[in-house]
Amino acid sequence: MKILVVEDDRKVAGFIEQGLKEEGYVVDIAADGEEATTLAHVYEYDVILLDVVLPKKNGFQIAMELRREGRNTPIMMLTSRDAAEDIVRGLDAGADDYLAKPFRFDELLARIRALARRGGAERMEVLRYGPLTLDRLRHIVVVNERAMDLTPKEFQIIEFFLLHPEQVIRRTTLLEKVWDMHFDPESNVVDVHVGNVRRKLRKAVGENLIQTVRGVGFSLRRERGAEVLDAALS
Repeated sequence: MKILVVEDDRKVAGFIEQGLKEEGYVVDIAADGEEATTLAHVYEYDVILLDVVLPKKNGFQIAMELRREGRNTPIMMLTSRDAAEDIVRGLDAGADDYLAKPFRFDELLARIRALARRGGAERMEVLRYGPLTLDRLRHIVVVNERAMDLTPKEFQIIEFFLLHPEQVIRRTTLLEKVWDMHFDPESNVVDVHVGNVRRKLRKAVGENLIQTVRGVGFSLRRERGAEVLDAALS
């Protein structure tokens, strides 16, 4: 899952970012309201963690703006302002949950998982394709009742492919969605990681599930359709 953390306190933002990344999440940080709305317009997030008191534009304004535009990404307010009127104001602005600082990180994780469960089809808890079953809340991929041994990044790659089965995924799209948005697009990191995932899937499943589309990217597709897809795009 990809999470936007909107927090102007660098120490707090760093604490949240490190903890979420250790749990396998992709994290973007925005330090003010304008940067937050820009990122929310450009990228798709599974959850937005939103501080209330921010430079340039406060959290209430951001939530209201996103909801007016029809964006239904789950929003959790993070703030030291835990007065009842502030909680009501945040929920009225469009927030789905509210967590007062200081908070325990395990509580934050539990609430993030709860918010993800409330999301639409793009945030389904369990994703399946052929012999693969991916549990997004437990962070495991199962093949024939056996959990695969995956790094957090490999899990994210499989998750993204399962969200877009039998579609051609460009390398630049994987860089944006799975890696940090500022990652060097000239790097071969995508090919290396996808190659590792392909080998692990082949060993677990007994066939190639990730096909290379020459000059474009990759596709999660059973082998029987790979030649047809490649011919159509060549």
